Parts: sequence; C-alpha cells; structure tokens
Amino acid sequence: MLEGPFLSIIVPTYKEAENLPELIRRVEAVCEETVPGYELLVMDDDSQDGTEEVVGQLDRPWLRLVVRKADRGLSAAVMDGFRSARGKVLLVMDADLSHPPEKIPEMLAALEEGADFVLGSRYVQSASTDEAWGVFRWLNSKVATWLARPLTRVKDPMSGFFAFYRSAFEAAPPLNPVGYKIGLEVLVKCDCKSVCEIPIHFSQRRFGESKLSLGEQLRYIQHLRRLFVFKYGNWAHFVQFAVVGFSGTLVNLGILTLLVELGVPLRLAVALAIFTAMLSNFVLNRRFTFSYARTASLWKQLVGFIGASSVGALVNYGVVLVLFHCWPVLEGYPQVAAIGGILCGLVFNFFASRYLVFRKS
Repeated sequence: MLEGPFLSIIVPTYKEAENLPELIRRVEAVCEETVPGYELLVMDDDSQDGTEEVVGQLDRPWLRLVVRKADRGLSAAVMDGFRSARGKVLLVMDADLSHPPEKIPEMLAALEEGADFVLGSRYVQSASTDEAWGVFRWLNSKVATWLARPLTRVKDPMSGFFAFYRSAFEAAPPLNPVGYKIGLEVLVKCDCKSVCEIPIHFSQRRFGESKLSLGEQLRYIQHLRRLFVFKYGNWAHFVQFAVVGFSGTLVNLGILTLLVELGVPLRLAVALAIFTAMLSNFVLNRRFTFSYARTASLWKQLVGFIGASSVGALVNYGVVLVLFHCWPVLEGYPQVAAIGGILCGLVFNFFASRYLVFRKS
C-alpha cells in the first residue's frame, strides 16, 4: 500500500462489476506514467454482483474495495470515500465508463495551475456526448443545470467527474448532499472560487443500468433547496414563503369558487376559503420553508401561524389605508395600494413565522 498518495480516485459503485476491469485498466495506464502516487477506492454499496471477486482478482496495491452495508446511496458512498482517502487531491468519477480516465492528468494540471475545483464538462467547447444519449436525457440535464444557476455559473455543475484539494474538504462546513449531485455540494459548501471546466467526451454506459430515476430527480430538488438556504439564508426562506403564499391564494380562490357553486352562503364560503388557505400555507411552510422546526409542537405552531397570519392581514389592511391617506390619488388605483399592503403583510408574516412560530430550538 502506498504511503500518502498524491491522488485518491473515488468510484462509487452499485452493480458495476462488468465495467470495473476496463475502468481499472484505463486508470492504471494513465496514472502509472503521470501521477506521483495514487489510489483507487471502489466504494461499493454491497452489490453482490461479483464486484468483490473482480477487485480481488485484479490484485493491485493501489486498489481498495470498501463494501458499504449501511446508509447506502451514491452521495453517502462518495462522502465515505472522502473520509477514507489519503491523497492530497480527491477525484470522483463514475464506474460506468462515461468519464474518460485519460483526462485525469489534464485535471490535475489545472489544479496545479491555480484552480481549486476542476470538473470534466460536457458543455464547454470541444466537449461532446454519445449520440445515443437521447434528447430526453439531454433536456433533463439542461433543466437541472438551469435550476442551479443561482448557485454557480459553471456550465456543467451536474458533472460527477471532478477533482479538488483535500484541504478544501477538511475546511468546509459539514457536507450533507441529497441524491447524486455531490459535485454541486462541494462547489457550494467548499466555496470554490476558481473553477476550471475540462472538455470531455461523455460516453454511453456499456454494461448495467442507469441509476437515474424520478426519485433521484426529486431528491435533486430537495438538494437544491438546502443549498439555496445555505448560500442565501433568509432570502431563500423568504422566496419559499412567498411561493407558498401564492399557492395559498390559488387554494383560497379554488375553495371559494367550489363552495359558492355548492350553494354555501357567501360570507361563510369566504371564511372557510380563508381558513383552508391558511391551513394549506401552514402545512407547506412547516414541511418545506421551515422544515428545521418540524419537531416542535404542531398544534402550538398552527395556532401561532393563524395568529401571525391574522395580524399580517391587519397590517395589509392598515398599510392600504395609510397609502390612501398619504397619496389620495391612489384611491383611483386601489390595486397599486393593495400591492403595497400585500407586500408589507407578506414581510410581516414571514418574520413572525421565521422567528416566532417556526423558530429554531
């Protein structure tokens, strides 16, 4: 076993035994001549597909297999790889042969030239993907990249082929990735300023099946939400709160319309619609916007939220009256005054909810 290798290559696997021999052969062909000491960590989620036998038969001193039987998942496997690695540089790549090991020297050179994060990119000049990749998968990747724009300006933040210095990982706040986009987590949490994208040819997997699923895409949305909160703090919470508030308006209008159609008296219908919208907003804010407070008393939070929303409605009304008083011309444009009242009520509701109703324990 090499002492203190320069490079640790981390490869998370699940049922990738057929791909490993070629991957390891190509890594060896590249690294033996160009890298001053390296190790390859196969982080396997107990595949039971022959992975242990394949690695055992290859018998390389720089090759390590870690069979993970608990907390399985791609990001968790990579995180365990980070903690187990001994190299100065950490490099992550897939086992399905989609990432070309031949690009490793170029990625290491970029780090030595001053980059603090290097990724193999599909979307920079000279990069390419297999024609068999398909329109749907291309579109899915583009949409995911667009959603991550407020977090990073790199062209391919979805890439799972990246390298950075171990020191950045050790200095970063705790990483807590959800799903499979661990590279995006590192980019944001490690505060990487100088990012270099190396063009690669992204190949179609040869054996096995893709692990991408609807569940993984939903976890990606959850991951983005966490990173937005990490990077933007109160602003991220406020945007979520505003989106939930807008959804409550739609719920209010929908319930009101339904009750009126059912013949419920108008005043009662209005009251029931408002209460239903408040309840909907409470549930969504507790589940998403202020998810950190879900362990506190539900009923106490519900009463507090309804109270805060009621006061917020009074703030809304009061602001409209003040605007009419200060600028009588607005009486001819009540919608403008209403917007001012809504915004003030929204801000009040947000801070009351954030620091009184759903406060951190």
